[in-house]
Amino acid sequence: MENFDKYKELVNEALDRFLEVKYPERIWESMRYSVLADGKRLRPVMVLEACRICGGNIDTAIPTACAIEMLHAQSLIHDDLPCMDDDDLRRGRPTNHKAFDEATAVLAGDALLSFAPEVIITKTPSVVSDSTKLEVLEAFLVAAGAHKLIAGQVVDIESEGKTVSEETLEFIHKNKTSALFELSLFCGAKIAGASQEKIDALQKYAENFGLAFQIYDDIIDIIATTEELGKTAGKDAKVQKQTYPALYGLEESKNKVIELCKEAKETILANGLESSLLAGILDIIEKRIKK
Repeated sequence: MENFDKYKELVNEALDRFLEVKYPERIWESMRYSVLADGKRLRPVMVLEACRICGGNIDTAIPTACAIEMLHAQSLIHDDLPCMDDDDLRRGRPTNHKAFDEATAVLAGDALLSFAPEVIITKTPSVVSDSTKLEVLEAFLVAAGAHKLIAGQVVDIESEGKTVSEETLEFIHKNKTSALFELSLFCGAKIAGASQEKIDALQKYAENFGLAFQIYDDIIDIIATTEELGKTAGKDAKVQKQTYPALYGLEESKNKVIELCKEAKETILANGLESSLLAGILDIIEKRIKK
């Protein structure tokens, strides 16, 4: 996909720079361990692509892209803790609390949650207006907190071992997964000075993509190995986590992914937001799901 590798390299270089090790070294090393671990970088890539297709300079969006990746890493650190999903493997290596210890992992997550907004405030170029930075910062904080990411996590935990409605399941996915994709595309477009019409279209794309991505992830958790996933396979079924495949079965789940990808692609095309990258991500998911 055009620009994906370029964006990923820019983000990785900036993350390495922003997360320079300081005293006390252990907390910064723990933060770097999770943030700089090999990952797809989908969310920061989407920030930069949204900025580009809305006519902005991607350099102005790099700090926000990095902040969102830090938020994503923070959510994974805390998700993996014994009091949450209790997982030992993430991105093909020991989870943060296994590589360090539980206390350090909790503190590293907390540190990332507070450091990421600092990056937006202090590292975003001055050509971006203060009012725009404030809107981006507000969106970041809303997505990170009790309205979205944490709300999704709470309902996810409460739903383990229970049969839930499709509405509840979509609430979990929308807030735990789609929220960060929506945040990414909103921030990139807002920094570029996009119209509300384009922002709305990108947010609709993100909502559909996020749900498709989560259902796809749940399907892969069933059919892939731990080595292929880089995390413990079959964990959702073991803890009776509510997922789309658990509720509707594999075939209907695959059909839902294909339907959502189609809707997401149509949304951006209908609003003049041509992006081989955003369309290409959908194509990859569709291709893998049809195997």
